[in-house]
Amino acid sequence: MVEFSPFSSFAHQVFAKQLDAHPPQQQHRHWAQICSGNPTNKIRGCDRYGCGHFGADRKFLARPKNRCSKFFLTLLPLPSPPGFCVKLVCIHPIRYHGHIQRGQQLGRMLPMQKVFPGIISHIHVENCDHSDPTHLLTPDVLPLPQQNSRWAVVCSGNPTNEIRGCDRYGCGYYGAPRQNGKGKHTGVDVICADGATVYAPFSGQLSGPIKFFHNGNAIDDGVQIAGEGFCVKLLCIHPIRYNGRISKGQVLGRMLPMQRVFPGITSHIHVENCDRSDPTGNLERGKGH
Repeated sequence: MVEFSPFSSFAHQVFAKQLDAHPPQQQHRHWAQICSGNPTNKIRGCDRYGCGHFGADRKFLARPKNRCSKFFLTLLPLPSPPGFCVKLVCIHPIRYHGHIQRGQQLGRMLPMQKVFPGIISHIHVENCDHSDPTHLLTPDVLPLPQQNSRWAVVCSGNPTNEIRGCDRYGCGYYGAPRQNGKGKHTGVDVICADGATVYAPFSGQLSGPIKFFHNGNAIDDGVQIAGEGFCVKLLCIHPIRYNGRISKGQVLGRMLPMQRVFPGITSHIHVENCDRSDPTGNLERGKGH
């Protein structure tokens, strides 16, 4: 285990003065956000490897040696009532010694999927005394609910996520009838010019490619994003990659040349919830943002 402790007589004197000026009850009662893309320090749920809550049963008594297990970082703050001491596991810190400030960059998450494919990638946070850290992980100020649920702009040039109307090929709203009696539209068509930049509507994990036409035409490409309680398929785009994490608003790829396949159509990205429910409400929350 690698530990760092910024203890010194000078530090003790400085901290004593700070403690007098700012009693413990007036200082931060909760820890800061630990991982980018997880503003509420959301705890891992359950997957085939187990669950992430404190006290959860472990299925495996012996764990294989892996890249995660050898990276421990113990944080020892200046002594204060109450003091904290935690181990953050499965990260690679930018350094192993020295003082660090609350909210300062600590390091990066290691590739957990290489060791446990399909697990919910996570940082193991453990109090040094093995007590429950759950209540401390709740941020001091939670993001507003509408900030969590509002999707970002999907296509450059369409800041309101405007939905395609009707043209000679059909309509873009959810549930619109399909020509030749082929059922109803199971997604929403967000207007997007051919070649335009496409952005991730929310943070999550990419998977793909996703094919819609299955004929190899110029627009038969897409990707799935799962995360933050959402799962969507974005079709008729070419993503910059098909796997890995992506953050809300980050460049996802580019719009494919729809006019080559359907001349005169209103070019668009087909946005479809994985459960085929209506995504319209989430797209409309992005209006003006």
